[in-house]
Amino acid sequence: MLRAVVTYGSEGPQVLLTAEGGEEGYSEYTFADCAIIPDGESPGTKIESLEACDEGPSPIMPEAKEFFWGSGAFVVFALLMRFFLYPRLRRSMDARDASIREAHESAEAERDAARGEVSSYETALAEVRAEVAARIDAARSTVEQERTARLSEVNDAIAARRATASAEVDAAHGAARPQVGTAVATVASRAVELATGRAPDPNAVSRVVDELMNTGVSQ
Repeated sequence: MLRAVVTYGSEGPQVLLTAEGGEEGYSEYTFADCAIIPDGESPGTKIESLEACDEGPSPIMPEAKEFFWGSGAFVVFALLMRFFLYPRLRRSMDARDASIREAHESAEAERDAARGEVSSYETALAEVRAEVAARIDAARSTVEQERTARLSEVNDAIAARRATASAEVDAAHGAARPQVGTAVATVASRAVELATGRAPDPNAVSRVVDELMNTGVSQ
């Protein structure tokens, strides 16, 4: 009974057959012993060595058609990128940059305009405040003048009424003076009569009363 051992060397894969008795040697192979069976061959076909087997495509080196197709696709894609896709992308990027730049410039212009409007508003507000303060001062001065004039008129009216009242009082006093003097003389005469038992001279009593009343008026 033989035991097959596959080895790989510089000459390719080889199968070493070892007998039960320890004898080693090579035997005939079939395509069933190959990794890949060639097209059109039967797996049971006898071959002299494994070198006749198809090793199949290399896992590292691409096939020629794959290389050509890949290179062609790369060249086509590079040409598309260079003459079609990249210019469009570049134009789109330039348009976007221009749009952003215009937006920034527009925002800066609007900001400057807003600052100008705020400055104008503050200037106008200061002017309005100054005008209002001037009008308030003028109104206060006018009110003060009117108040002073009104007080002067009221004081003059009060002085006139006081003078009139004083004149009326003096006139009333003058009109009532004879009656008061007569009443005082009568009372004084009666008091003297009660005190002395004799009626005093009416003329003397009247003269004394007149002197006393004149002295009180002068004081």
